[in-house]
Amino acid sequence: MIYYKTQAEVELIRESCILVCKTLAHVGSLLKPGAKGIDIDREAEKFIRDHHAVPAFKGYGRDGKDVFPFTLCWSINEAVVHGFPSERELQNGDIVSVDCGVALNGYFGDAAYTFAVGEVPKEVMQLLVATKKSLNQAVEVAIVGKRIGDIGFAVQDYTERKHNYSVVRELVGHGIGKDLHEDPQVANHGKRGNGAVLRDGLVIAIEPMINMGKKEVVTLSDRWTIIAKDRKPSAHYEHTVVVRKDKADILSDHSFIEKAIKNNPEIKEISINN
Repeated sequence: MIYYKTQAEVELIRESCILVCKTLAHVGSLLKPGAKGIDIDREAEKFIRDHHAVPAFKGYGRDGKDVFPFTLCWSINEAVVHGFPSERELQNGDIVSVDCGVALNGYFGDAAYTFAVGEVPKEVMQLLVATKKSLNQAVEVAIVGKRIGDIGFAVQDYTERKHNYSVVRELVGHGIGKDLHEDPQVANHGKRGNGAVLRDGLVIAIEPMINMGKKEVVTLSDRWTIIAKDRKPSAHYEHTVVVRKDKADILSDHSFIEKAIKNNPEIKEISINN
């Protein structure tokens, strides 16, 4: 069942999303070659709890089992999503997708950003830029009267047809509000004019997950980390938005993250303006 939000609920979700982005900005300020995911995960949890919120991912279970044990999804290079922070040190040239969620005042927020550590190869940077642009294009069609398929088409058309990357099929965006994952599912592939009609007050997380190589993925033995089967890099960006009549209202705010990147010489900026 799709649950449409009131303006008061939207503002509570916005507060949660802003805290997510401020957490990701804090993460971005700490990233550098030699940094360990496990240490940054602890910093992120402390940051969230210091702001009177709860990490949404830590303790999250699928059907009451396989509980996720960390605050952040920490996915390096070929890892698409749901990676575990560990003792592995970041290396010069790594990319790391950091996905974060919080629960605050009864509502969830969700956002993700892929960071480029040090001197990342040009072709990998191009993947990041294209994935981030596809997110923006998807947000542009998240307006009243369009359909869920229009969002997926926007991502797929830009990344697959124009840039020859691959959209991961098994993983999707989602509704969000009082629960972390609500209806509807928001795929990153689809046909124009297909799927549920977008109506005012629908809050969804749009999150392109794009592989440099083939679309196929596999799950590692930890039962959470999903990687590109061909071991080529994957990128992931996410916004939470509310559908409105003429233009979606973006409840998350990547500008906090981008400001942190500008102030961290160890992280390369993802510019979509050129």
